[in-house]
Amino acid sequence: MKPFVVELKERDPLTVFSAVEHLPYSLLLDSADLAHKNARYSFVLSHPIETIETKNGVSTLTNWDEQTKQECDPFDILSKRMKYWCDNVETARGLPPFQGGAAGLFGYDLGRGIEDIPKTAIDNETMPDMAVGIYDTVIAFDHEKNQSWIITHADDYNTALRKQGYLLNLIEDAHKPAPENETHLDWHANFTRHDYENTIQTTIDYIKAGDIFQANIAQRFDADLPENFSPFGHYLRLRDINAAPFACYMNLGNIQISSASPERFLSCRYGKVFTQPIKGTRPVSSDKIINDAAKLSLRNSEKDKAENTMIVDLLRNDLSKVCTADSVEVSDLCALETFASVHHLVSTIRGELKKDKTAIDLLKSCFPGGSITGAPKIRAMEIIEELEPTRRGPYCGSMGYIGFDGTMDTNILIRTLVFEEGKVSLQSGGGIVVDSIPSDEYQETLDKARAMFRSFEDTEDNGSIPLAS
Repeated sequence: MKPFVVELKERDPLTVFSAVEHLPYSLLLDSADLAHKNARYSFVLSHPIETIETKNGVSTLTNWDEQTKQECDPFDILSKRMKYWCDNVETARGLPPFQGGAAGLFGYDLGRGIEDIPKTAIDNETMPDMAVGIYDTVIAFDHEKNQSWIITHADDYNTALRKQGYLLNLIEDAHKPAPENETHLDWHANFTRHDYENTIQTTIDYIKAGDIFQANIAQRFDADLPENFSPFGHYLRLRDINAAPFACYMNLGNIQISSASPERFLSCRYGKVFTQPIKGTRPVSSDKIINDAAKLSLRNSEKDKAENTMIVDLLRNDLSKVCTADSVEVSDLCALETFASVHHLVSTIRGELKKDKTAIDLLKSCFPGGSITGAPKIRAMEIIEELEPTRRGPYCGSMGYIGFDGTMDTNILIRTLVFEEGKVSLQSGGGIVVDSIPSDEYQETLDKARAMFRSFEDTEDNGSIPLAS
């Protein structure tokens, strides 16, 4: 297949996405925080030529309204389908890095197909562990050049022209969408404060006993939505309040996933690999003195730096499974970065992919991301399953793309909302180490979730969290 390219007049990905957001498997990969160094490209996707959905080890492949089910490693079936579509695919030079391929959701529980994790937490049976479309057409935006294009991979010009003409007609009728109105919600947590702090203490006891060095423990918040609530309309509010470089929105039909993620998981281009784990958090303040003090506190925090360094070591090990010997190195350790609502410590680990390995091999070797499990990873995941009442679903999984040419970029799904059947849920957690203070860890989950709460009902009182439990 060859790439056929048409430049768009419309430069706003939100307006373009509004034309397709109601469709199942419509996907917006959104560099919402244009002030951030990693926020250059955005992508709008719809009308996949094939979809792969996996739940509890069973994958459903849908192609031209035909469905087949098979029990297999979901990474293997994705790899096989990509090889089928990737035969003799060309890419266009000078355009954004993703020009067609696989994109979508890799939920946290996809890790159960890699490691044997106990099954004790409550599962949402309707939530897929993986939901990926294979897209021959991408609408790509380069915010640095202020240009956008429809890129279609097809066997011939007429096929490409037909697909592009259809999208152009949809986009021509699109208009800039309006954000959802403010909405008061009664949030319910799956932990009381007392129970969450006790859970943190249990985690610390595991660390003292030598089971682990660190584990990420999250709590979940749920609320009922008013009638006719628009998840995408709400995404526009969330985007304004908490712009993020790895934001995204995906419509799975009966489920919508909306994320303001600041964290890159894995990037791979021309065989060059890097990952950027986040560990260490302080809230952003509008008061300069308080804000500067928060940044200084984070820079000087031995606890946060130790937490970050442990995850760096874990990810170096994960990358070494698929990268060449001696290519894995840490280029930035515990660098302070400021996002819309919080300051974080961010590290960067780089490597070079082995010649016989692919981006999908890389994803599998590192999944789920160590920054949101703990170390050692498998034992940390077992403890998470024991202590968290519900399965994580999309939370702490990943969303992103794997191009026909092997280019990959994915996020970690934190600061993420799940909309389903008139309800919304979000989860927030933090890394626990031996000198963690349970009350401080509880507060950190609220600091991270605060922008998500405010996106429904913006209030000047940043100290108030609308919890009903």
